[in-house]
Amino acid sequence: MCIDTQSNPESTTYPSTEKQKDLGKVLVDELQHMGVTDAHLDEFGYVYATIPANTDKPNVPVICFCSHMDTSPDCSGEGVKPIIHKNYRGQDLVLPDDPSQILRMSEHPDLKNQIGNDIITASGTTLLGADNKAGVAEIMDACYQLINNPEIKHGIIKILFTPDEEIGRGVDKVDIKKLGAYAAYTIDGESAGNMENETFSADGAKLIINGVSTHPGFAKGKMESALKIASIIVTMLPYELSPENTEGMEGFIHPVGIQGHVEDASIDFIIRAFDEEYTVRYANELRKLADEVLEDFPGSSYELQVKEQYRNMKVVLDQHPEIVEYGMEAIKRAGLDAKLCSIRGGTDGSRLSFMGLPCPNIFAGEHAFHGKQEWVSVQDMQKAVETILHLCTVWEERA
Repeated sequence: MCIDTQSNPESTTYPSTEKQKDLGKVLVDELQHMGVTDAHLDEFGYVYATIPANTDKPNVPVICFCSHMDTSPDCSGEGVKPIIHKNYRGQDLVLPDDPSQILRMSEHPDLKNQIGNDIITASGTTLLGADNKAGVAEIMDACYQLINNPEIKHGIIKILFTPDEEIGRGVDKVDIKKLGAYAAYTIDGESAGNMENETFSADGAKLIINGVSTHPGFAKGKMESALKIASIIVTMLPYELSPENTEGMEGFIHPVGIQGHVEDASIDFIIRAFDEEYTVRYANELRKLADEVLEDFPGSSYELQVKEQYRNMKVVLDQHPEIVEYGMEAIKRAGLDAKLCSIRGGTDGSRLSFMGLPCPNIFAGEHAFHGKQEWVSVQDMQKAVETILHLCTVWEERA
């Protein structure tokens, strides 16, 4: 059964699409059948559940595992047809419903680590939804293992499945008090063995331009088209600060939408940098560029609105080093080379960390997110389940 859970950035409801609750209801039903009696779906589309402690130790911190149920609005999630390519041997994977969609090892280098594994893709016309349904499935499997294997000792385990992460609203309505956890881990990362303790700091910016409108037949020397001014500004953005020319720890300014008319126009930007100081610098770069362009349009004016979106979770996680340390230990116990990484993006954990719930991100095995060539391997998903179980054990042992 494939449930379309695509979120909608244009919606003002919570969740942004009611169909996300369809998956939430299924998850609640499955958790309750496992014996997780308090599993429930709230009005905002969040799934909460608790696995009681089974240890005699009284002071084991409560930990939470979190994944998001929605899929990206960038690519269709309707009618997904998953395909399992068993015993991958390095060949090109042609997706049958659109043979132009081909997974090649040269373009997906992580496939080099998947020889002999079973690769799951969609059929070529939709995304797969591994981001983040792989994480959801892994947490659900871990719940089953904890309930049916009481020899795995653990403290209280909280489960949280969120809507609308892909549109930046994943924790807008989360009830931190209800969770009552000391630490959390999102299961929403890429390559097996990776753990992410650092994200971008992120702002959204809107540049509003007020031009001068006149009848185009009598516009000479009078008209100052706001739409053309906006176009000039986009054209003059510094290439060295564009996402297509940055990598690693480099930040960027990225125009994501432009609309308007002669009299007024607006440009929406996202600003990203690992150091919060640079988000301020990049906003000032936009002001400087707008000032420069509008020197040639004396009758026009602009306003730049900047809104904080999320901040680098490393600032919080560095205050609680054991949370990352235990995660790395769990990955090693799963038989993997543990690698601590930065992510050129954000997760629910970015905002949860600043809401009082420190939350790094652990691999789910997802690759090529938000597109028709998205893939995940069965074996990497199994390793993610093992990592979750080991994490529960490590927290119990170290209490």
